[in-house]
Amino acid sequence: MYRWLFDNLITHSDPETAHNLVMNALTVAGSNPVSRAAIRATFNPTDTSLEPNASFLPKRVQGRLGLAAGMDKNAEAIHAFSALGFGFIEIGTITPKGQPGNPQPRLWRLPETREIRNQMGFNNHGVDAALLKLTKLRSTEAGRKIVVGSNIGKNKITSNDEALNDYEICASTLAPLSDFLVINVSSPNTPGLRDLQTVESLRPIVETTQESANNAAQRDVSVFIKIAPDLADEDILAVADLVNETGLTGVVAANTTIKHSYESGGISGPRLLNRGLDIVANLRKELDYDKTIIGVGGISTPDDAISYLDAGADLLEALTAFIYEGPAFPGRINRAVKNYR
Repeated sequence: MYRWLFDNLITHSDPETAHNLVMNALTVAGSNPVSRAAIRATFNPTDTSLEPNASFLPKRVQGRLGLAAGMDKNAEAIHAFSALGFGFIEIGTITPKGQPGNPQPRLWRLPETREIRNQMGFNNHGVDAALLKLTKLRSTEAGRKIVVGSNIGKNKITSNDEALNDYEICASTLAPLSDFLVINVSSPNTPGLRDLQTVESLRPIVETTQESANNAAQRDVSVFIKIAPDLADEDILAVADLVNETGLTGVVAANTTIKHSYESGGISGPRLLNRGLDIVANLRKELDYDKTIIGVGGISTPDDAISYLDAGADLLEALTAFIYEGPAFPGRINRAVKNYR
């Protein structure tokens, strides 16, 4: 039914307007325990959770597949996404100050390849607004059980020389209420951001984020770095060495790609699958055994998910396929990989 609705109705709507309508509906549905239970019973009736010792986290992950950053930018519908069957939720990208993002249009569907092109530009309400949402979430037992990661970035107006301060602000503010943090230096839609992926630029950001997060949360906070699929293999290995040296928890691999023939933006979807698998395999060889890899990019089917796990990923994330496949997608994938070893 969803596939018919998407192909015949949703594809004729403005992508960003549709996104906002869906987020509003999920926010309302997730705010009520009765509607959350109904969503769970309909789309996610099976327990697909992992024991704490099966992941990098001290509490249960509801499933290996989580929601990638970019969907719930402002921590508004975490309850609903959890009820739909995502094993964990990555919110953001969140910046210190709220910002509108790039001018519209900035979001396009590519239905012929079931992909998305976006040039959003870190549009979000800012770190203080995210803090309020997370505080409300964590005030309830149900909210405390959900594994939530915060994807953090710098404001567009912040120069790369001053980017360190933006990551410090976000880390110290969000770490106490987040199960993990993801340092985003790989979005193609903030000018100059990907320049921060060089090890020389990345090291102080990593070290400051870790220190700020741990001090604010009074615990060792899991911190990841999210990399671009367009990095050269030698640069990816250099990032892996940095992860080993600095004690980062792991890597989220990977972001959207700019290797396309369109005017601008990053593309997510099936074209990222093969490159994503290569990156994960290379990281697995280079990273210490206790480092966690979250594989993301082009996961549309159970076979795609299993391929990432076979390549060395510990956990998975998806977003684009959720848009095309609908609300049954996360539960279907997590049931398929539940017994993977």
